[in-house]
Amino acid sequence: MTAISDCFETLGQNGECALIPFITAGDPDLETTAKALQVLDRGGADIIELGIPYSDPLADGPVIQAAATRALQRGTKLEQVLEMLQGITPKLRSPIILFTYYNPILHRGIEKFLSSVAAAGVAGLVIPDLPLEEAAGLLQPASEMGIDVILLVAPTSSAQRIEAIAHSSQGFIYLVSVTGVTGVRSQLEIRVSDLLKQIRGVTDKPIAVGFGISEAAQAYQVREWGADGVIVGSAFVKLLAQGTPEQGLSAIAQFCQSLKAAIKTTSTSTNTPVD
Repeated sequence: MTAISDCFETLGQNGECALIPFITAGDPDLETTAKALQVLDRGGADIIELGIPYSDPLADGPVIQAAATRALQRGTKLEQVLEMLQGITPKLRSPIILFTYYNPILHRGIEKFLSSVAAAGVAGLVIPDLPLEEAAGLLQPASEMGIDVILLVAPTSSAQRIEAIAHSSQGFIYLVSVTGVTGVRSQLEIRVSDLLKQIRGVTDKPIAVGFGISEAAQAYQVREWGADGVIVGSAFVKLLAQGTPEQGLSAIAQFCQSLKAAIKTTSTSTNTPVD
């Protein structure tokens, strides 16, 4: 089993839902990123998603785009991120997933890229612009290195496509809760509940829901709809960028704890909006 599969199996045996925070590497700097990974790991994260800053982030909303721009302006490069991870991942309980676009992988070469991220202790990849039809060339070599390539299901995906994605996705299935880019939203679409049931009908793989979840009550709702994991991105990125790095780290620690508490609780009394 991979580290991600093992994580979901352990949580499932305990009737728990995975909390998967997202932050952008290099925002405000890689030293803070390393500290943030440890803060989230201690604060209740089960898996952590780390965004690699990219100049043309088509799937990202304004908060994460701005974070990527700041990171790139500071000169953050993939090699530096992997070097930082190599020193941090042995200290973490939570598996690390890299969120990266496909062009940097092609530029580096699939085999070389996978070898580099495996050496850095990375457990999985989310590649939002990698279509299912082009994923085969990455899925097999990644699997051989113990790295899960997690594929995304969109709200507009057909039943046939959902089944094909569910069959190929490794580690878990990433259900995008809304049509469009990432970002904080005040409401989740009720269709997420139906999509979870639809995906559950064709696979027993874990399903995590992301895009638009920004507060504890929303995380609780997603868990109640039947998700195995809750992915929260823009809200964490926004909090980490506010004030000094120390203030940002404190803010994401508190937010992480509140989200974890919410998806364990039996009521929606916990509600921590961040916008």
